[in-house]
Amino acid sequence: MTLIEWIRVKVASNEFEFSRHAVDQTILRGISVQEIREAFGTGKVIEDYPDDKYGHSCLVLGFSTGGKAIHVQCSHPYRPLVKIITVYEPDPTEWIGHEQRRG
Repeated sequence: MTLIEWIRVKVASNEFEFSRHAVDQTILRGISVQEIREAFGTGKVIEDYPDDKYGHSCLVLGFSTGGKAIHVQCSHPYRPLVKIITVYEPDPTEWIGHEQRRG
């Protein structure tokens, strides 16, 4: 199974949690839990952070059913719960096609 498939299994089984930062960001940015679920369902891992200060994590790009591009940084699924670290809509001034960092 691929990394994104493992994450999807955990999310579909409600085996995930939000960091305090992620909760704040979903509220500030108007991104719903349903949109996050949809993003994981259509998503792919676009960056891997093996040396992240909070533990191995990755960045997933996915889309809501409404077509909203969403980035979700989350822990690798080896933990009992996938931790959602942050959530945001990629800024086109910082990302090319939502997948590649500019500069």
